[in-house]
Amino acid sequence: METDRDIRPLAERCRPQTLTAFVGQAHLLGPGKILHSVIEKKTVFSMILWGEPGCGKTTLARLIAAHCGMEAHFLSAVSSGVPEVRKVIERGKENRKSGVQTLLFLDEIHRFNKAQQDAVLGAVESGDIVLIGATTENPSFQVIAPLLSRSRVVRLRPLSENDLMAILESALANDRMLLDTGVRIDAAEKAKLAALAQGDARRMLNVLEQAALLAGDGNITSEVIAEALRGVVVYYDRAGDRHYDTISAFIKSMRGSDPDAAVYYLARMLVAGEDPVFIARRMVIFASEDVGNASPQALPIAVAALTAAQTIGPPEAEIVLAQCATFLASSPKSNASYMALMKAKTHAGDFSVEIPMHLRNAPTKLMSEMGYAREYRYPHDSEGHFVKERYLPEKLAGETFYRPSSEGSEKAIAERLARLWPERFGK
Repeated sequence: METDRDIRPLAERCRPQTLTAFVGQAHLLGPGKILHSVIEKKTVFSMILWGEPGCGKTTLARLIAAHCGMEAHFLSAVSSGVPEVRKVIERGKENRKSGVQTLLFLDEIHRFNKAQQDAVLGAVESGDIVLIGATTENPSFQVIAPLLSRSRVVRLRPLSENDLMAILESALANDRMLLDTGVRIDAAEKAKLAALAQGDARRMLNVLEQAALLAGDGNITSEVIAEALRGVVVYYDRAGDRHYDTISAFIKSMRGSDPDAAVYYLARMLVAGEDPVFIARRMVIFASEDVGNASPQALPIAVAALTAAQTIGPPEAEIVLAQCATFLASSPKSNASYMALMKAKTHAGDFSVEIPMHLRNAPTKLMSEMGYAREYRYPHDSEGHFVKERYLPEKLAGETFYRPSSEGSEKAIAERLARLWPERFGK
């Protein structure tokens, strides 16, 4: 009689059952490292495993429970709630009487709200359970402070391509169902699978399994991999770290005048489904804050890109965003206007500083008689459209807020101001 086929996904079938079979996270599992010590000494504490999908969080929790002889309960915050958690806590209280530790593994703990996380807090504090939470989101923002203070955050790294290649080779050599298909894959395609996985072993194995099903003659080619990848979602949380890290890298690449890096991070955001309008708005801010008067045309170009993003939409607007990003990255840079504003704001809150009388408005006869606007000289009536006048309040006389750089168009601005106001802008 034929045995039943193992219908579990390949990623589940390949989940390592021993520490020696686990690949990656050497910074945690190497001799003398934190998780190595936990397992070796069988002293488990509550922890939050923070890392990208497919880096081994669930597997590590299973291995810790097995090596430390714990009764383990695995729940997901997506499908479980407080009633399920309380059942585990009650079980933990009973186990504690007989000296058995109870592990509650809570996957995607960031999806639990404050009240739900509070339900776990007392049991962690009393030792009725050991909590291992897993999250792809920064725990600093997603896990309540009391729970963080009673746990240790353990940061997992994305798997390297070497790690992924080792996992891939193991699957091809040991998974019975893959072996039964007679699947064949060359070194170049293996490397492509590892590169496309972006540090996610589960994603790689899912694509491999799909490719094995699609390969009619058993040979996994680049075309087969491309077909298997259709519909596979790239992990990019538009409210999480990846969102903020990528936009930060994009802005810093433009500020660093690297158009290649800027357009790469732009493409990465667009491929992941980032809102083009959000990107365009950030470029408008950048055009003033980081390019400024060094290239005054940067701002209207960025505003035009924002208009395009709002009115045209993807995919055509993406071309406009790329033009704007590469222009901004390649432009001369100056933050002088931004710094002038910041310095001026340190004085602007003091409303006891009087505005000079000659600069005030005089819409009525009484105000004119009181001296409002008296002795104001209209610059356009003078040669060069300039009059040597005091415009800052007397208390701020001599202050310089705007210090133009020598970059791009701002160099000409600096030279003109030095001629007009040598006491403030001269060398």
